[in-house]
Amino acid sequence: MKIICIGRNYAEHAKELGNEIPENPVIFMKPDTAVLKKGSDFYIPEFSEDIHYELEVVLKISKGGKYIQEEKAGNHFDEIALGIDFTARDLQTKLKEKGLPWELAKGFDGSAVISDFYKKEDYDLKNLQFSLHKNKAEVQHGNTSLMLFSPGKIIAFVSQYFTLKTGDLIFTGTPKGVGKIAENDILEAYLENKKMLDLRIQ
Repeated sequence: MKIICIGRNYAEHAKELGNEIPENPVIFMKPDTAVLKKGSDFYIPEFSEDIHYELEVVLKISKGGKYIQEEKAGNHFDEIALGIDFTARDLQTKLKEKGLPWELAKGFDGSAVISDFYKKEDYDLKNLQFSLHKNKAEVQHGNTSLMLFSPGKIIAFVSQYFTLKTGDLIFTGTPKGVGKIAENDILEAYLENKKMLDLRIQ
């Protein structure tokens, strides 16, 4: 299983981190060991003092392929979830300053929190609301209509470089409002009005 992540897919998030708006999807990956076991708390790693939450819609590939056409991309996934891409922002900043890859800041153990998956036909992927609450206060609110690159465009682009296989996951990018977590925080994620995640920070 590959975990493919899209960076800077919402313009306001790119701006809040001082990044340029990309012309093509920005791609990075997480290993399968990044997935946090369902029901587990998230433990802040010792190597970072600035872990940020980033809430995202996640696609699960149901049919593999290579060089998938955008208009046929919908045939290659049938389930969606919400995920939190935890990022060691302090470490990421240091790596970026040196022109080094981000994987240490993005792919560490437990850095990919994923909810249960639901059938995509139950939702309007062109106008899908999702939100993250920290200690009962809303901190992120996104809508897929604001994506720079739609799920179809993402799948078409990614499959030019990586053969997609059944079970691969794609994190589609986070909206503005990312921020730092602290011990004893409670994170709750909602897809429309359905609670998808309830996570304690240790």
